[in-house]
Amino acid sequence: MPYAAPTDVLRSPRGLAVAVTVLLGVAAAVNLFSAAISGYVFSLMKRVSADPADVGQGTLDRSDVLTAVAGSLQSLILLATAVVFIIWFHRVRVNGEIMRPDAFVQKRGWAIGGWFIPIGNLFLPFQIAKQTWTASTQFGPDGSFRAVSAAPLNAWWALWASSLVLDRVFSLMYKRADTPEALRDASAVGMVTDLVTVAAAVLAIVFVRKLTAMQTAKAEQGPYAAV
Repeated sequence: MPYAAPTDVLRSPRGLAVAVTVLLGVAAAVNLFSAAISGYVFSLMKRVSADPADVGQGTLDRSDVLTAVAGSLQSLILLATAVVFIIWFHRVRVNGEIMRPDAFVQKRGWAIGGWFIPIGNLFLPFQIAKQTWTASTQFGPDGSFRAVSAAPLNAWWALWASSLVLDRVFSLMYKRADTPEALRDASAVGMVTDLVTVAAAVLAIVFVRKLTAMQTAKAEQGPYAAV
C-alpha cells in the first residue's frame, strides 16, 4: 500500500457505502410517505377551515395517527442512516489523510464531531467532505493536479443544509399550530421539507458512490491516473 503510514492503513469504504446507499433509499421512501401524509393533513385542514362540520372526528383522529407513524418512521430511519453514514464518512476521511495528508485542515475527529455542533453542522462536515474529495482525486500521469467536478458534493450539501433549516421552521410552526389554518400552513411547510429531504437523500447516494469510487481507484491504481 503506497499510502500506508506506520499507524494507518487504507480500509475499503465499499461495504459501508452499500449499506449507506440502501439506508438512504429507505429514508427517501419514508420521507415521500411523510410528504403524502402532510399533503393529506393540508387538505383536511383546508376543509375544516371552510366548514368544520365537513370533517368527522374519526377522520381527524386517523390523520393524527398517520402523522405520528410517519414521524416515528422518520426518526428511526434517520438514526440508522446517520450512524452508518458517519462511520462511512470517518473512514473516507481517514483514507483521505493517508492518501494526501496536506489536503486537510481539521483533525480526523471532526469527521464525527462536526455533525453534532449547532450551526457548525451546517458547514463543518461540508468542509471535511470537500477536503476528502480533493485528497481522493488522482493526480495526472505527469503528477499535475487534476480537478474532479464536486457538483455531486455541492448539490447534496445545498439540499441537505436547506432541509435542516426547513425542518427547524416546520417544527416551530407545528408546535405553535393551535388553529386549523396554522396547522394547514405547517403541513405545507412539512410537505416541502420532506420533498427537499428526498432530493437530498438521492444526491447523497450519488455523492457516496462517487467518492467511494474515487478512493477505490486511487487505492488500487496509485496516486497517478493512467490517462
